Amino acid sequence: MVRILFIGDIVGKSGKNILVRCLQPLRECEKLDFVIANGENCEDGSGIKPGSFREICQAGVDVMTLGDHIYKKRDIYSVLENDDRSIKPANFPAEAPGRCWTVKTTEQGIPIAVFSLIGRVFMRPVDCPFSAADRVLQELPGDVKIRFLDFHAEATSDKQLMGRHLDGRVSAVIGTHTHVTTADEQILPGGTAFQCDVGMTGPHQSIIGREIDRVLETTITFKPRTFRVPKEDNRISGTIIEIDPDSGKSTGIRRISVNEEMAESLVAGQAPTG
Repeated sequence: MVRILFIGDIVGKSGKNILVRCLQPLRECEKLDFVIANGENCEDGSGIKPGSFREICQAGVDVMTLGDHIYKKRDIYSVLENDDRSIKPANFPAEAPGRCWTVKTTEQGIPIAVFSLIGRVFMRPVDCPFSAADRVLQELPGDVKIRFLDFHAEATSDKQLMGRHLDGRVSAVIGTHTHVTTADEQILPGGTAFQCDVGMTGPHQSIIGREIDRVLETTITFKPRTFRVPKEDNRISGTIIEIDPDSGKSTGIRRISVNEEMAESLVAGQAPTG
């Protein structure tokens, strides 16, 4: 059995720091074989720079997915073009920097394909994610049985449709972008693990990762304010998926949330409670 942890949108230094601090002990505690994380919000809540990318990968992330904020920091282009631990949404233009999918192996030598897609409802105009998914599956090597999709989308209906569209053809369809964890984790009839949104890794005493008072004032008055990333109530939000490496079918899915107290327990070598 292969155990994959997928970590939701990493927001700002707050999210990056708690993840970097305790990911390795979390890997050991949960006996994880592979870790995927969405890192598009690492730099002040929007975009990612090469330094943060390397720091997160060195901490134990095997593949980093990105979403609609992928190009907010121009110096990430070289990483996207040269480092196969990063991928762009596969329904972005062919000319956009980055690769549409990647295949990495676990320490046991089991190959895992990872790709991401952007939804279209309430999002920037992009190509059809459903046809892009079909194209990626045709391109992937046939001997790679474990196939993981990060569907970065706003609408839950979009995500549910993608789960059904790919049920039995991929190991997991897990959503990102809303920063709010959904409680609909399940194994679909064809063996695909599904969850509408894995949630946010960062400060939960916030409005999806931004200071409450500033977002509230702008919403009520229309006066523009800079939305800063706060530091309070940091948590890692993630989902662990168990997959049969021979069939590529998922056999289990479980949400996890690691707060600061639990993170300290992990760093101290203790199994967290709660």
